[in-house]
Amino acid sequence: MATISLCMIVKNEEAVLARCLDSVADLMDEIIIVDTGSTDRTKEIAANYTSMVYDFPWQDDFSAARNFSFSKATMDYIYAPDADELLDEENRKRFSHLKQTLLPEVEIVQMLYHTISEYNTVLNAQKEYRPKLFKRMRTFQWMDPIHETVRTSPVVYDSDIEILHMPQTFHHKRDFSIFLKAYQRDGMLSQKIWRMYAKELLKLGDNKDFADALPLFLSVYETTEDADFKKEAACVLARAYRFSGNTDRFFSLALKDMITTPCSEICYELGCYYKEKGNYDEAVMWFYNAAFETESILDIHTNGDLSLTELADCYEALLARTRELEPWDGMKINYYEEQADAYRIQAKKWKMPEV
Repeated sequence: MATISLCMIVKNEEAVLARCLDSVADLMDEIIIVDTGSTDRTKEIAANYTSMVYDFPWQDDFSAARNFSFSKATMDYIYAPDADELLDEENRKRFSHLKQTLLPEVEIVQMLYHTISEYNTVLNAQKEYRPKLFKRMRTFQWMDPIHETVRTSPVVYDSDIEILHMPQTFHHKRDFSIFLKAYQRDGMLSQKIWRMYAKELLKLGDNKDFADALPLFLSVYETTEDADFKKEAACVLARAYRFSGNTDRFFSLALKDMITTPCSEICYELGCYYKEKGNYDEAVMWFYNAAFETESILDIHTNGDLSLTELADCYEALLARTRELEPWDGMKINYYEEQADAYRIQAKKWKMPEV
């Protein structure tokens, strides 16, 4: 049977830490908690579960803290949960079964990550696989009977274990600060991190967040030769220019997107622009395109409940205007009422896809 070290990094998690550890502690052979500067009872709570509680000065770098936590592990595998996760009873049983049957050649186990609250910042699915269990020591092996080579890709197993992600707050302001500091420090970000930054901005960013991010994403847009990367940067820039009132730049990006394969995010931004101008008929056309005629590349909600809700709002605005200016036009009033109700119902029924 495999042995497992739990390695967790924490800071001010007194509200959720015990909930997490209660759900997994008896499945672990070792529990390692690395605190990055808590000012609440986090360390006191952690000490109820393990004597292996370490301090690590926060460096605006989650990887550095996780690497330190991994360095303290001594078991076969390392499980790396966050404090706002937990396993319910059914998934505890699945985890226990996995531990007893895990083949030694498996180096990474992926588990279904299920965010079940409204605090979902970057996921585009209700459930998606994430690597959560890692073999501590890797053995390199030769493969192929001739022209042999060392296998460099890990052996990954997609388990049926479902982790419940139950955050209590958003952390986007902290994340935005780390993105900016990392760029200022290193002069670059990986494409994966650019994408996470873009997703979180579109989900939660305010005017200032977009103003801070604009020069970074403009640099990407103007220098990258990767068409997909450029398109993602354009989604951020379009909102930044809409927020700042730079209509020339806004429409320049939007028109360029229309001559490629339009995405839901840009159609949504056009809808928002016209809605803000009170041109609800034009806004309806773009929100409809966002919801039904295009696909999202960063924020699936623009291809779903966001645009559906905006359609309902626009039809309600048109309904109110018609009742005020054309109260005799019953056919138009009935149409707007029906459309508003229909899209409101669709928005409420819309669900993010699973893996």
